[in-house]
Amino acid sequence: MDYLQTADFWIGLVKIVWINIILSGDNAVVIAMAARSLPSHQQKKAVLFGSGAAVVLRIALTVVAAKLLALPYLQILGGALLLWIGVQLLGDEEDDNGEEKEYGSMLAAVRTILLADLVMSLDNVIAVAAAAQGSMVLLILGLAISIPLVIFGSTLMIKLMERFPIIIMLGAALIGWVGGETIVSDVALRGALAANPWLHYAGAAAGAFFVIAVGRWQQRRAATAAH
Repeated sequence: MDYLQTADFWIGLVKIVWINIILSGDNAVVIAMAARSLPSHQQKKAVLFGSGAAVVLRIALTVVAAKLLALPYLQILGGALLLWIGVQLLGDEEDDNGEEKEYGSMLAAVRTILLADLVMSLDNVIAVAAAAQGSMVLLILGLAISIPLVIFGSTLMIKLMERFPIIIMLGAALIGWVGGETIVSDVALRGALAANPWLHYAGAAAGAFFVIAVGRWQQRRAATAAH
């Protein structure tokens, strides 16, 4: 326990908490988007389970994140998955009826949270691991502290989405932006990105546009079918 008395330990912990505060915003948006259509009592469960499982996932990813990011086409696949998740969340119809359906929806929400966090955390965990400087205790402690941050952020986002529906659209656009950004950051495209730095923002903007356009199209199609 002597390491608790060292300045390096506390400086590293502050760094990890600060990194998680900065990087937890997009994760909170995904959790809120996935849980928003559930009943209030299931929203709390989905946020709690999703946030806790996502942090555990980040700890596991820390061991292999650097190697995974070196694999070509993996980020293209992950970015495409994020675009699909964004479209599904935006076009999702609130047609959950009955206890059995609600339970299934909660499991679907947690699964969506984990899939999105798996993709979005690859870059994040490298930053956290660098701040931990090889200390597994510091890493786990810092990520554990981030759980209430993500839960608070997700709960706040759900309330804001209920009051201001435009935030749902902005949240979907953010997921699309991160998806497009992830695709153009792939190792296979590193040369093209270095030669054309504008591709980073063009890819991110294209991802946001794609999610909004396809998600709205799905909403209109569902509304037409309902009538």
